Amino acid sequence: MPLRIAFDIDGVLADMDGELARRARALFGIASTDQTRSQQRQLWTHIGAHCNFWETLEETEPGMVRRLAEVSRERHWEIIFLTRRPPTAGVTAQLQTQRWLEAKGFSLPSVFVVPGSRGRIAAALHLDLVIDDRPENCHDVVIESHARAALIWRGDQASLPVSARHLGIQVYESVEQCLNALSDEGRGGSLAARITTRVRRLLGLKQRTLA
Repeated sequence: MPLRIAFDIDGVLADMDGELARRARALFGIASTDQTRSQQRQLWTHIGAHCNFWETLEETEPGMVRRLAEVSRERHWEIIFLTRRPPTAGVTAQLQTQRWLEAKGFSLPSVFVVPGSRGRIAAALHLDLVIDDRPENCHDVVIESHARAALIWRGDQASLPVSARHLGIQVYESVEQCLNALSDEGRGGSLAARITTRVRRLLGLKQRTLA
């Protein structure tokens, strides 16, 4: 039974914050974190008018989308991508995201543009693992589903919400570190162990760690 894994896009694989900061400096001469609410609205209006904006982003970790594709094929993982991206000029946010992933090396990506709780999504799609960069999304996953959650936290570890650790959310400093842990888990896990993990999920017994 292959692992069913969902990856968030912005902040995990795509450097949205970096692009927003560049656009804010061009428009206002300041970083995106220093904007007023009026300037934030102007920024998003500017982005919405940009044709196929979501295809312009760089990877957070260059080459990581291609590596994810390679590892998922080797491990027989089922990968989906989740995002809340708003529409922009051009094609739909879903199609922009699919084309971006394919351009970065992931063929035939399954992309869901979905609002709302990641926990309910994980439950509805019977996911085993959700990888996200927002603690609140990871909280929803472990509280509202039987899936595990992995948090990509590139900031100061001292600012990491304590609840993330208390809820058993595994924290990684990069997608590379997360993939390494998952790959090691796959190599070290026997068929019996994988079956046990799936049975635990079906019985509602959450497995709290990745490795």
